Amino acid sequence: MEYNDILIAPVLTEKSTELREQGKYVFKVAPKATKIQIKEAVRRLFNVKVTDCTVVNVRGKTKRLRYKEGKTSSWKKATVKLAKGETIKIFEGA
Repeated sequence: MEYNDILIAPVLTEKSTELREQGKYVFKVAPKATKIQIKEAVRRLFNVKVTDCTVVNVRGKTKRLRYKEGKTSSWKKATVKLAKGETIKIFEGA
């Protein structure tokens, strides 16, 4: 699996914005990606030192549209903690 395939998209929510102040960045990642692969992908793509990585499988929610019931897709979320003083410039708006 290539590094571009591991990180799908950044997660931009109010909570992830608050975590950014602590040096933690949240990404939507490939379902089969491991912690080691995620750490390496962030390190290689953004040239930063990763100290910790936590992964959560987010279960899809049941949704209703009038009388039809459906379900949103499940996905995998990774929170990556960077070394002190490190930032990812894409998130900072630079």
